[in-house]
Amino acid sequence: MAATATRRSLGLAPTALLLLGAVYCLFPVSWVVIAATKSPGELFTTPTLAPGTGFFGNVAELFAYRDGVFWLWLLNTLLYAGGGALLSTAVSAVSGYALAKFRFPGRTVIFNALIGGVLVPAVVLAIPQYLLFSKIGLADTYWAVLLPQILHPYGIYLARVYAGAAIPDSLLEAGRIDGASEWRLMSRVAVPLMAPGLVTIFLFQFVAIWNNFLLPFIMLGDDGKFPLTVGLYTLLMAGSNQPSLYNLILTGALLSIIPLIALFLTMQRYWRTDLSSGAVK
Repeated sequence: MAATATRRSLGLAPTALLLLGAVYCLFPVSWVVIAATKSPGELFTTPTLAPGTGFFGNVAELFAYRDGVFWLWLLNTLLYAGGGALLSTAVSAVSGYALAKFRFPGRTVIFNALIGGVLVPAVVLAIPQYLLFSKIGLADTYWAVLLPQILHPYGIYLARVYAGAAIPDSLLEAGRIDGASEWRLMSRVAVPLMAPGLVTIFLFQFVAIWNNFLLPFIMLGDDGKFPLTVGLYTLLMAGSNQPSLYNLILTGALLSIIPLIALFLTMQRYWRTDLSSGAVK
């Protein structure tokens, strides 16, 4: 009996740790949801976890602030995150497939360089990237935020690993024997088999670019090109002189989470495993 009780207590330990981690992650989100419902008068006077009555008023004020600049920031963020994630996923798919399925001189060196690139923090590259883009006249443009996001070492690494595991060499050889070109093999055979991995890469990149603050903060000076992260930061800085803006910041932070939740709920059905199961007899 004592041994059984010990096993049960040990089995409950991982569950307790997971619950603790969930609370740690979800509490800030819950606080933002509750704080966004409070009017300026309620934000600093009501209990922290007590909901308020000013959510719709906050939303209306946020949308009307500076002639709807929040919508412009949202569209900019969709452009940076959507365009950057799509381009990065395409580059990662081609690069990862080539590294996994072709043998050529320097292949190992390139892959090791990519692994090294994964270890380099983005903050280290931000200033050099700004100096390079400034020199070629692309600073304070949309390209200054989009282009650095396209080549992502971790995305290429994931694509290479997934291509090596999901695409049987015998399936490619059968296609070559049938006369299929390399491009046709990749577009008709490799990409469908790599789809779950590519969806993962797209989601990782989309979320990373959506939440990116440092790169657009350094690259952009025109607030008409700001993403939500930098736009809400400017509101936060202005809030020190205008406390009423804090409600707009909290409401904007809440609304900025909704597209990410919708994206995950929409694309999770594309995560499939063992797509190649049974493809090769």
